[in-house]
Amino acid sequence: MCARMPPTWFVYLLRCADETLYCGITNDVPRRTAAHQAGLVKYTRGRRPVAVVYVESAADRAEASRREHHVKRLSRAKKLEMVAAHATEMAS
Repeated sequence: MCARMPPTWFVYLLRCADETLYCGITNDVPRRTAAHQAGLVKYTRGRRPVAVVYVESAADRAEASRREHHVKRLSRAKKLEMVAAHATEMAS
């Protein structure tokens, strides 16, 4: 019998059409992004389209929630630095 692996959680940042940044957590980034694009998430409903600009993994939901809380408290400039560093890392 195959042991089931616990889901991996992710912290993500979206860039909305109005240039605001939205931070959230999920265990399925494509599904959650589709929910944002479909207007099922209150904050992003009127700010579509959205684009995923940052993703980092977390060991579990609790860790993802703690990291989300930390990221939400960062200034916009610090969040944009995270996005830029992530883009550079993904390009390498």
